[in-house]
Amino acid sequence: MRHASSMALMAAAVVLTTLTAAQALDDSAKYPDLTGQWHRVGAPRWVLPGQQPPLTEEYQKVFAANQAEMAEGGAGNVPSWYCLPQGMPMMMNIYDPMEVIVTPHTTYVLISHINDSYRRIFTDGRDWPKDADATYAGYSIGKWIDEDGDGRYDVLEVETRHMKLPRTYDSTGIPFHEDGKAVVKERIYLEKADPNVIVDEITTVDNALTKPWTVIKKARRSKDPRPNWITEACPEQNSLVRIGKDAYFLSADGYLMPTRKDQPPPDARYFKKPN
Repeated sequence: MRHASSMALMAAAVVLTTLTAAQALDDSAKYPDLTGQWHRVGAPRWVLPGQQPPLTEEYQKVFAANQAEMAEGGAGNVPSWYCLPQGMPMMMNIYDPMEVIVTPHTTYVLISHINDSYRRIFTDGRDWPKDADATYAGYSIGKWIDEDGDGRYDVLEVETRHMKLPRTYDSTGIPFHEDGKAVVKERIYLEKADPNVIVDEITTVDNALTKPWTVIKKARRSKDPRPNWITEACPEQNSLVRIGKDAYFLSADGYLMPTRKDQPPPDARYFKKPN
């Protein structure tokens, strides 16, 4: 009898395992195939040459001042020069290859640039937390949509809040409002004509803008089934040094140099002056 009971338990375990695996396979078939390595299409900019971002008059002046500083050789307001992560939505410029990992409860977006960057997009039906800490990537909640009713998901709709300052849209330094209340909404999907192209429709709502601002980012899947993945640690190769709010350059022989004409040296009040 004990032998029969053991055999029955083993049989039940096999059936349960088989059913669980079948259910997992069935669930995965509902999602679009986002596997592989994705490389951006086009320049990593929020506006094309000659275009202007829809900034309020106040923040247009902030942007113009930043452009003037960068034209003189300064680092500007882009935080990645001193190794802060780009965060959202700048990281979706996909400066380096992107990986997307889809699970039933969370979709992960992994990118290595400046530092390893990642997003967790929660798709488990949760509500917004009341005490979320702001992070550079923000807090993202998503929902999968079956738009054509064929039983498979077509679009991932995402909303991101609680994004930490400082941050910009791209390396030109287009500013966000200092109140930190920006919200970023996305529609992520594969092109119907070419499923090896992923589309990210990004709409930003921010008090530095005159209206919600939508841009479209695209990336193409690598043909290499086993692509090489890189990893970065910004301080390893960064020769820029931040002192206060100013950027200085560390020369090859280890001396501090200015980054722009007539830049004053940093305050050395805590060092003894040579006699």
